[in-house]
Amino acid sequence: MFTGIIRVVSQIRKSEKRNNSLFLMIEKPKEWRIKQGDSVAVNGVCLTVCKLQIANRRLQMVFELMPETLSKTTFGKIIPRAVNLEMPLCLGDRLDGHFVTGHIDTVGRVADIRGQELGHTRNFVISYPKRFSKLVVPKGSIAMDGVSLTVADVSQGSFSVSLVSYTLEHTVLGEKKVEDAVNLEFDVIAKYAQNL
Repeated sequence: MFTGIIRVVSQIRKSEKRNNSLFLMIEKPKEWRIKQGDSVAVNGVCLTVCKLQIANRRLQMVFELMPETLSKTTFGKIIPRAVNLEMPLCLGDRLDGHFVTGHIDTVGRVADIRGQELGHTRNFVISYPKRFSKLVVPKGSIAMDGVSLTVADVSQGSFSVSLVSYTLEHTVLGEKKVEDAVNLEFDVIAKYAQNL
């Protein structure tokens, strides 16, 4: 379980395909204490650390993404240079965002980016498959590339979120352009409510 509050952006140092799986080698943040078998949210995708290895005098975390993960996430289409990372929530931690499972529901697209006059905020319009429309409500929570965001507005097949300058500067969302793909995880509470 995660919160969607990103504190670290790291670099993908290498990627390679083997036996229908994709292996990602991501530089381990210096302050992180992590071991083989731990879970990490990588651009919102819950992945398991397969092993730790040293390459070019840097410690790297190795993750294996199976075909199911590749079919449901942006990693099946493009390997980014940098990724949002989040360690799992621990009992007693602050819950600043919302409950994020790391199980991506679908891939969305950046349909538009609008700048605002005051400050450095940006309004992103995200298109997504209409079959998920009952899971998106104004002022509800959504995770986009692992970042906990509040839905500002909802239209047919799209929603908008406003990103403050801190989020733009400290996550990979600040690098997004129109037509870029994003991992979307809808609020787990909304999913359970719809199922009931």
